[in-house]
Amino acid sequence: SIRLNPYMMCLIDWSNADTDPIRRQFLPMRCEQEDDHPCLEVDSLAERAHSPVGGIVHRYPDKVLFLVTSVCPVYCQYCTRSYAVGQDTQLIVKDHVTSAQTWLPALDYIRAHPEIEDVVVSGGDLARLKPAHVRLLGNALLDIEHVRRVRLATKVLSVQPMKILTDHDWVAAIMELVGRARSMFKDVCVHTHFNHPNEITPMVEAAMRRLHEQGIFVRNQAVLLRGVNDDAMTLRSLIKRLGRINIHPYYVYLCDMVKATEHFRLPLPTAQRLEKEVRGITAGFNTPLFIVDTPSGKRDVHSAEFHDAEYGVSGFISPAVTGGLLRYYFDPIRSLGHTAAQTWASADAREAILARVAANMLPSPVPLAANGAGLAAQQKRSRRTPNGDLANYPRAHQPAAPHDSTHGPEQLRARPIPATSAEAHGAPSA
Repeated sequence: SIRLNPYMMCLIDWSNADTDPIRRQFLPMRCEQEDDHPCLEVDSLAERAHSPVGGIVHRYPDKVLFLVTSVCPVYCQYCTRSYAVGQDTQLIVKDHVTSAQTWLPALDYIRAHPEIEDVVVSGGDLARLKPAHVRLLGNALLDIEHVRRVRLATKVLSVQPMKILTDHDWVAAIMELVGRARSMFKDVCVHTHFNHPNEITPMVEAAMRRLHEQGIFVRNQAVLLRGVNDDAMTLRSLIKRLGRINIHPYYVYLCDMVKATEHFRLPLPTAQRLEKEVRGITAGFNTPLFIVDTPSGKRDVHSAEFHDAEYGVSGFISPAVTGGLLRYYFDPIRSLGHTAAQTWASADAREAILARVAANMLPSPVPLAANGAGLAAQQKRSRRTPNGDLANYPRAHQPAAPHDSTHGPEQLRARPIPATSAEAHGAPSA
């Protein structure tokens, strides 16, 4: 789905529309599209698999995501929740979220699980709710004794800042929840989404000034996007300018594997390099974490258990969430060599690649899982023999000799992660 309001249209430099960072985020061009990665899944974070009742995603022990609407002021091309947000398309029939269907069962679920302390209210976008609904939901959550923190997710500051300046009742609803939470020794804050300095306008500053004067704390979650903010200068400017208007730079996500967004995605080593290049420009508390989101939770880009540069596969483990279950991040195919790209095109070869990288890069066997895969698929993959599966592929792609068994986790974490094929030859990685 495509939705863009007049305010955002006015921010686009139409004389350079092909490279404009705002146009690239919201208005797709056919010439930019790339074939999806062969391992793409529509629900890349397995949110539906972690949804015990409609509208709830319970992935972390003490936190839930509460999806309260399927509508946003604008639609981002790279939206992780494209399986649910917006209108149905030729490619996807959406899992629409409506208040009547989900709010009461979702609230009952939260009440019944005393381990839940943190609730992220998202969707869709909170800005699409009426003030009365904001109050209803916020107060219902604050009334649950074990809920300590409520985060309200909205992109309204970046794409519709005039709402903050003119919709006084909606802003008052947020202010009331923040004040009530403080009186209860709880916390309510706002999470927003800026990706590029061009989105920070005088109107945004005025809107943020109003929120700040009312004591509303705001964090930013950006997405690292090729052709939008994948250079250190742009990221430094974004971080500094957010800090100046009292928005805390919280996260920079690698773009998830969403359908028709392969042209936005970047290799893991590129994210690691950019994180190093921006760290130190300002106070540590005002420097975002660069992360990969997986079905097992968010992981720091530097915490990969391994990175196979030849095939562009990284492995992440989240012990506190899913124990030793291995999750993957896949570099975009464009960053790989020609032969590796051809190998990914074969379904049998894909199984062999994942078996190979896990067997050769990890110190001991762990349960394997493709993003969102079921238990049967995990067990099937873990029984494959890496060497045998690759026997019919070019010798250059046969597994290297296994690492010495004395190499433990410390040695693996200390091993430098190679550059991508493109970076190794001096070519741009994005």
